[in-house]
Amino acid sequence: MSAGQERNEGGCHVALTRDHLSAQSAMDKVRSPEAGAIVLFAGTTRNSFAGKPVKELQYTAYPALALRTMLTIAQTVKEKHSLKGVAMIHRLGTVPIMEESILIAVSSPHRQAAWRAGEEALEMCKERVEVWKKEEFEGEGGVWRANRDGKMGVKVEDGNEEKSMAKNGGNDNGGLNVS
Repeated sequence: MSAGQERNEGGCHVALTRDHLSAQSAMDKVRSPEAGAIVLFAGTTRNSFAGKPVKELQYTAYPALALRTMLTIAQTVKEKHSLKGVAMIHRLGTVPIMEESILIAVSSPHRQAAWRAGEEALEMCKERVEVWKKEEFEGEGGVWRANRDGKMGVKVEDGNEEKSMAKNGGNDNGGLNVS
């Protein structure tokens, strides 16, 4: 991972990368002799959205702000659920079908807290992290989406990607969309 693309603080690890994501690496970042549970969420690119065939996803971010927001989320859920560790890693760039775009791993002495914390961390990421995705549909071009479940994106017109992102939540702390 390139410098400045990850932060570690007090048992919380957050990162943005263009590399393939490793579930084992994410779990290793939260391992603790005091943890009896590790919960891992892996968000993968699926082959369709709203009945349309998806070719691939492309992610972009405001890295400095996204890392800060991710670290705040990790620290919040760690404290709230008395976790031993939290790791949140988001992939940027092109993410083909069946590959991971985000990994969230949490460790806790007991499984109930880990389950709750993992889902809460994901939902907070979807609401707040400054990462956006462009869904590339087969034969139709791309659609930018902010992180709002169930909302359609804005079709990207050639040369108007910034305008499309702004219409679709690019200025409202839009977030990653892991569907």
